[in-house]
Amino acid sequence: MFATPNPNPPESARMKGTFQRIGFVSTRFAGTDGVSFEAGKWARLFEEGGAECFWFAGQLETPPERSYLVPEAFFNHPDVLEIQAGLFGVMERTPEITRRVVAMTGRLKAALLDFVSRFRIDLLVVQNALAIPMHIPLGLALAELIGESRIPTITHHHDFAWERERFAVNAAGDWLEAAFPPRLPGMAHVVINSLQQQALAGRCGLEAVVIPNVLDFDLPPPEPDDYARSFRAEIGVSEEATLVLQPTRIVARKGIEHSVELVRRLADRQAVLVLSHPAGDEGLDYLREVESCIAQARIPAVFLAGRIGQTRGTTADGRRIFTLADIYPQADLVTYPSSWEGFGNALIEAVYFGRLVLVNRYPVYRSDIGPRGLRVVEMDGEITNEVVAEVRHLLDDADLRAEWARENFHVGRESFSLDLAREKLTGILAGLRRPLASPSVDG
Repeated sequence: MFATPNPNPPESARMKGTFQRIGFVSTRFAGTDGVSFEAGKWARLFEEGGAECFWFAGQLETPPERSYLVPEAFFNHPDVLEIQAGLFGVMERTPEITRRVVAMTGRLKAALLDFVSRFRIDLLVVQNALAIPMHIPLGLALAELIGESRIPTITHHHDFAWERERFAVNAAGDWLEAAFPPRLPGMAHVVINSLQQQALAGRCGLEAVVIPNVLDFDLPPPEPDDYARSFRAEIGVSEEATLVLQPTRIVARKGIEHSVELVRRLADRQAVLVLSHPAGDEGLDYLREVESCIAQARIPAVFLAGRIGQTRGTTADGRRIFTLADIYPQADLVTYPSSWEGFGNALIEAVYFGRLVLVNRYPVYRSDIGPRGLRVVEMDGEITNEVVAEVRHLLDDADLRAEWARENFHVGRESFSLDLAREKLTGILAGLRRPLASPSVDG
C-alpha cells in the first residue's frame, strides 16, 4: 500500500503545491482495504512532489516515526461499537450515549490537535472519516478542529451514509448533518465517482472533484517470481484447477453467493473459489451465509484471511503471506459480482494484472467504468446460462483473453492512471489557502 515514491520523478510528473507536511487521517490505514490503498497512492504522489506524509488512525501499518496511533479512532474499537449501536438501528438516543459521544469527541479532538502540532501539519487529507458514519465521534472531532482552525483540508470521500441501508434508521441526524460531510469554507471535497458528485451537490449543496481509483499503468506488472508461483501449492490448489479469485472483503454487497454459484457450474473444470479478504468490517453474519452457501453448493473454497498482506512474510505458524500482486497473476478468473461499489478498486487491479473478469453491472460500473470500453464478462444480478457459456468460452480461448487484456490495459492507462490523480490533485492544491495561524493544543 505505501509504495516508495520515485525520488527523482520527471518535472512533468511533480505535483505543484506549497504544502509540505501532509497529515492523513482515517479510522484505519492498515490491511488491504480500498481506502488504505488509495491513501497510499495519494501519499506517493505528494511525496514525489517533495512533501512529507504523516498518519493518524486507530490502526496503522505506516512508518512509526511518521505515525500517530490512537486506538479509539478505529471503527471496531469496543467503545466505538457500543456508541454506534446506540445511534443506528434506533430512533432515539439516550443521554448516556450523547455523553459518551461528546466525551470521545473531546479526546479525539485533543489527539488530532496534538498530531497537527507535533508534526507541523499544513494540510489535512481526511480519508472517508467525514463521509461514511462508522465513527461518529471521530467525524465530529475532525469537523470541529477544521472549522475552528481553518487548516486547509482535502476530504476524500469513498462511501456516504445514504449509500448504506444500515444507516437509514438512526438517532444521529444532527451529527450526520454536521460532519458527514461538513459544510466548511475552504474545504476541498473529492469523490470517487460521478454519481457521488451529483448526490453531494443535490443533497448537501457541495461541489466535488471526481478522482477515481487509480493505478500506475505506466509501470506494467512484473512477471511472477518463484515466491508468487508457489501460491497455488501453498493453498492446496492444483495447477490444473480453475482458480476463481474473489478479491474483496466478505460483506453482503459483494455478492459472493454469485461467485459460489459460478464455481458450482464450473465443477467439471475443477474450479476452486479463493476468497482473499477477511470479514468483520460489517459483522460476521454474511460470512456465515457464505460458508453455508459454499457447503450447500459442495464446492471447494479457500479462505485466505490472514495470509494476504501489504508485504510478504510468514504467519505465526510459518505459512507464507502473499501480496495481492502475487495472487492476481495466479487467477484464471476474477469475480466481482458486487451490487454496489463506490468505485471498484479490485476491478481496476484485475484489469492491471490482465485477468479475465466477471462483473455485475452495479450502478457506478454502468455510469463511470463500463462506458470506458473495458472487455469483461457482464452479469445483471444473476449467473445465467449465457454468463456461464461466455466464461467457459473465454477460459478456453487464450488468444482472446490476451486480446482483452491488452485492450483493457490501454483503457486503464487512459482512464484510471496515477497521472489523472496527480493532475486533479495539483489543481485542488492550487485552490487551497494556508490558514492564518496553525492550530495548537491550547486552541
